[in-house]
Amino acid sequence: MKHLTLFMAACCGLIVANLYYCQPLLPLIARDFSISETEAGSITYITQLGYAAGLLLFVPLGDLLEKRQQIIITTTISVVALLGAAFTKSFLLMQILCFLIGLFSIVPQLIIPLAAGLASDERRGNVIGIVMGGLLIGIVSSRSLSGYIGYAFGWRQMYFTAATICFIIVLMIQRIFPESKPSYKGSYKDLMFSVLHYIKSFPQLRMASLSNALSFATISAFWVTMVLFLSSPPFEYNTVQIGLFGIIGASGALAAPLVGKNSSGSLAVVKKISLVGLFLQLLGYIGFYFTGSSIFLLIIGIILIDIGHQALQISNQTLIYSLKPEARNRFNTVFMTSTFIGGAIGSAIGILLFHLGGWSFVCLGASILIVINALVNAKR
Repeated sequence: MKHLTLFMAACCGLIVANLYYCQPLLPLIARDFSISETEAGSITYITQLGYAAGLLLFVPLGDLLEKRQQIIITTTISVVALLGAAFTKSFLLMQILCFLIGLFSIVPQLIIPLAAGLASDERRGNVIGIVMGGLLIGIVSSRSLSGYIGYAFGWRQMYFTAATICFIIVLMIQRIFPESKPSYKGSYKDLMFSVLHYIKSFPQLRMASLSNALSFATISAFWVTMVLFLSSPPFEYNTVQIGLFGIIGASGALAAPLVGKNSSGSLAVVKKISLVGLFLQLLGYIGFYFTGSSIFLLIIGIILIDIGHQALQISNQTLIYSLKPEARNRFNTVFMTSTFIGGAIGSAIGILLFHLGGWSFVCLGASILIVINALVNAKR
């Protein structure tokens, strides 16, 4: 089980990276299509909206279909979308392809419930933490990798490389992943109506989803606008230098297994961990506000907001997976669809605030969201 868990963590990281390759590449993409960086930034939240749509439409099928085949088919389609992005000459088509990349890169949210189902009750939090740690490493390393490849070979090469990685993953999953038996017997329509039923019937699911959506909105606002911030004076960093900041976010990945180990299905524990995580995020944004021309506070802030988000997300995921084990995919659908809708909104708001008032506006807007989230958690 240990080796399978590590492989699942690697798959999650390598596939979720598809959502984030574009972020350090925005200046290069803008230059190639002769558009502004703000306009190019639209592909960040379009990709996240595609991911949210995929979570809503396809992740519930994990309770209805055999998971390994679903994962293989979905990843194969993402390979085609990535290749399309590598060769397109139209920015409109690029936006459509980015939506499709998000739509079919939802495999990590099929793997996480699968891993949770294979683990024993006492090890479930630890297994979720390990798999989530792999997912986070994929997120942060994707920015560094795309920054380097974009600078050295051009942004299109990054999408071609991503397609190659996903194709290799498909071949390995076919050999390594176990077959699974569907836990739901019924039609797709009934399945989707059951999702609505669970939203209405489980207030803990609603609160966990709202809290994580607000948290991810603040994270997404930072990572999108950071590219615009660091590519402008006084820094004027290139894509390689900007991408290196993604490595700093690995701190959250290192913290994920520890958070998972200490998480449980207890609402009191989740509430406590969530409030600690939100406090760390607020400290991070205070550091961002006073960054000025020095990157020291920026580095400290990245560590704080990433650890804070992982603390909140993993504790809440452990909670919702304990509510109704046979419906983990559908619960994960609600949780992660809400999360990435929040991320897309956060990215869009971040770009808007940066355009209206620069970096300080982004920091103030995100801090307000964190305070709202703390109030939400205090009333759980």
